[in-house]
Amino acid sequence: MKRTDFNSFISGFIAGIPVGLGYFAVAFSLGIVAKNAGLTPIQGFIASFFNLASAGEYALFNSMQSGATYFEIALITLVVNARYLLMSCSLSQKFSPETNFLHKLFVGFAVTDELFALAVSRPGKLRPVFSYGAMLVAVPLWSLGTYFGILAGNHLPQSLVSALSVALYGMFIAIIVPPAKKDPAVRIAVITSFAASFIFSVLPLAKNISSGTRTIILTVVISAAAAYIRPTDDSDGTESNKSQIQEGAE
Repeated sequence: MKRTDFNSFISGFIAGIPVGLGYFAVAFSLGIVAKNAGLTPIQGFIASFFNLASAGEYALFNSMQSGATYFEIALITLVVNARYLLMSCSLSQKFSPETNFLHKLFVGFAVTDELFALAVSRPGKLRPVFSYGAMLVAVPLWSLGTYFGILAGNHLPQSLVSALSVALYGMFIAIIVPPAKKDPAVRIAVITSFAASFIFSVLPLAKNISSGTRTIILTVVISAAAAYIRPTDDSDGTESNKSQIQEGAE
C-alpha cells in the first residue's frame, strides 16, 4: 500500500470512530426491537451487517414481528432505503475516473448518512481506502450493537425491554423535528404522515391491510406528493451543504 493510501486509510479509521460509537448506541436500541421480532443475536448481527440503516432495519424488524410476507419485507426495505441510491450516485462523482468499479461497489455497500458526509467532506477526489478505514470501525460497531442489544434483551426484565424499545422512537423524532422546523413542506409531510397512519389504522377496510403494506403505500404516496407539490432546488443547496460539512470537519 502506498503511503498516501495508508494515510488516507488511517484518516478514515479515525474519522469513523465517533460514527461507530454512535452507531453502537443506536443499534443497541434496534437490537431490542429485533429481540421482540424473535431474532437471535447472530441473526441480528447478520441483518445489521447487510442492512446498514436504522430506519430500514426498524421497518425490517417491525415487518417481521407483524408477520409480513417476504415480498412486503423486501419492498418496504427497498423503499425506506431508497435515498442511499441517490447518495451512491452522488458519491461516485467524488472518485477519480480511473477508480476501479469494484472499489466503487465496496464503498457503495456502506453508504450511510454519516459515512456519506465524511466522504463528501474530503477535499479533492476521494480515495476508496479512506472509506474503507471508516467502514472498518463503523460497520462492526453497528452490527455488534444489534448483537448486544438482542443479547441484553434476552436477559433483561420484559418491562425494561419495553422501556428501552421506546428509545428508538426518540431517535426518529430527533431526525424529523429539525428539518420539519426549518421547512414548512417537510413539516406538513410529517404531520400528514402521522395523521394518515392513524386514519389507516382505524378505517374499516384499511386497518385490515398489513402494517408493512400500509407503510409502503403511505411512504410512496406522501413522499411523491410532497416532491411534486414542493420540489427542492439542489443546485445551490448541494454546494452549501458540502461547505457546511467541510467547515465542520475542519
